Amino acid sequence: MLRVRLLLAFAAALVLTSAIAQPAAAIQQFYKVFVSEYLDNHPDQQFADHVKKDVKCYVCHQGKERKHRNAYGQELAKLLNAKKDAKDTDKIVAALKTVADQHVNPSDDKSDTFGARITAGKLPAGELDDLKKEPPGDDEK
Repeated sequence: MLRVRLLLAFAAALVLTSAIAQPAAAIQQFYKVFVSEYLDNHPDQQFADHVKKDVKCYVCHQGKERKHRNAYGQELAKLLNAKKDAKDTDKIVAALKTVADQHVNPSDDKSDTFGARITAGKLPAGELDDLKKEPPGDDEK
């Protein structure tokens, strides 16, 4: 009987800990800063609302699993660490600005920059329908 009680107490503690843990909090903070920097005062309010309502995580990610980053998210990941930088708004802003100046096609200096795409009311890494698709080479299980 004591073992059953201990097992139940352990299971309850595990469930409580899992419910409290917020593994995506850092990513959420990155998104909040992105919204603040690029969408809150964007001249195309329809685009800004679309990103806030429909795009959300697809600004940086691709496919169903959030482990997959699109081209924009890959560049940000080179500059930001989700665990270490989540509360460092200045570092997040600096990373966003650095990536904004990078070309969508790094081998073509005449391609749009990520920032120019956002300013023009386009998603930095492509169309939403494409971003929802699993990245090439990722076989669904």
